[in-house]
Amino acid sequence: MKLGVLLLWTMAGVSASARAQQPGYPITVVPPGKASYQFPLGYQTPWDKIEMLITEKLAPSLYSLHGSAGLDPAHPDAAGGRVAVLFGSDGVLMVDTEDSQLAAKTLDAIRTFTSGPIKIVVNSHIHPDHTGGNAFFAKQGAVIFAQENLRNEMLSPPGQANGGRAGDSAGVPTATYRYGSPGVPAVTIHMNGETVDFIPMMPSHTAGDTIVRFNQANVIYIEDFYRNFGYPFADQANGGSIKGMIEAVDLIEKLAGPDTTLVPGHGTLVTKKDLLGYRAMLVDILGKVQKLRDEGRSLDEVLAANLTAPYDATTLGDTKQSKDRFITEVYDEVKDFPPVVNGERKMPRRAGPGR
Repeated sequence: MKLGVLLLWTMAGVSASARAQQPGYPITVVPPGKASYQFPLGYQTPWDKIEMLITEKLAPSLYSLHGSAGLDPAHPDAAGGRVAVLFGSDGVLMVDTEDSQLAAKTLDAIRTFTSGPIKIVVNSHIHPDHTGGNAFFAKQGAVIFAQENLRNEMLSPPGQANGGRAGDSAGVPTATYRYGSPGVPAVTIHMNGETVDFIPMMPSHTAGDTIVRFNQANVIYIEDFYRNFGYPFADQANGGSIKGMIEAVDLIEKLAGPDTTLVPGHGTLVTKKDLLGYRAMLVDILGKVQKLRDEGRSLDEVLAANLTAPYDATTLGDTKQSKDRFITEVYDEVKDFPPVVNGERKMPRRAGPGR
């Protein structure tokens, strides 16, 4: 079921044109058995050429969709974010809605296997490759569910003094819930012979993350706190946290069985054992950056230390850009950690429900 391609990590939540203007690194991705994907600076994604494809049949009535390869520099293996679709006589439930430019094509792809009404959308997190099609699907009749934090982020984006996200207000979730006890579903949907749990997450990729568990299919959509390409991205502007990513992996360890299929928002399908190396890397880098910061090292000095070197050979994607961003995020996060006293660091409590 794995896609088996090498993937690119770039800036989620940033427009293609803005990404193209980022200074620095040429993008090269080499999937096994295929030619390299080359995207020069200034490249614009040709959305009209992207097709939406069924990439996995997770269960008889549960499919996932992705855009075609080689065209989107943010995700050259498969344009946009992964969409999960539960379908049957009760209608359609979707996890995420793709980029806005691909919303109509996403519906066209869904219509190749079901004519049922689009009834429910749940957003896994705020980034536009996962929520860009919200307004389109709301106008098809879908009720949009999400963490309350995600709705608030849409209404008052970081850095905009007066609030108000540009775009169609129909895309703002209307059914919301809050993070409470870890792993406890906030919403359960009984639909098409499946029991679907919307499980709000602690701040990890963002402060509004949700994972979605399909109980009969033994599948969990785990969104973007885990990536098997490039280095992690904790969107700190939207409340993301590297430490929260470690907690998220620990929660999946409790929620998933050994044979549970885990579906990231991008990349290959995995099981929970595949997350162990990712967790170990997060813990290792967090500790090393904290030590250097405690010694008074500057960000430039920490970046120059090349702390990700043990992982570079096995980390797929644009490692130079993504590792610098990752280390910078860790450096920013640990600045608020208390110093070590008598060999012990007393960590602050994490924010509770509603953060």
